[in-house]
Amino acid sequence: MIVIYTSPGCASCRKVKAWLKEHHLPYIEKNIFQILLNKKEVKYLLQRSDNGSEDIISKRSKVIQENNYNIDEMSTNELVDFIIANPSVLRRPIILNDTNFQIGYDSEEIDAFVPEELRKVAKCDKNCPNYDNCTSACEDKNR
Repeated sequence: MIVIYTSPGCASCRKVKAWLKEHHLPYIEKNIFQILLNKKEVKYLLQRSDNGSEDIISKRSKVIQENNYNIDEMSTNELVDFIIANPSVLRRPIILNDTNFQIGYDSEEIDAFVPEELRKVAKCDKNCPNYDNCTSACEDKNR
């Protein structure tokens, strides 16, 4: 199942949700200001990101800038508690499933969330009877 961490007013979050709906992919939305993130969940997000806090925390966030927090000096537990107390520091959207993890909306990389079996079905070539009406899924048209 795809999980999206969002916030109200986030244009990229709206794009991701629209893309998932357009592709008929079910998802669970977690608005970071309406749900309480727990320690296990925040640790999991940190573990899934390639660069830990660098990927999921915006150092330009108002909370960090106004209070001169140095997240690089925080222990893992301090960082987790900080994120739980200040969810606005998270970059959004954060999109994940069992195999993929993405921060922000990237029109090229979000295709990874389409299950592989559906990606195989969606690809066609010039021999396909629907080739002329096909969308960007066609292999030949993307080259």
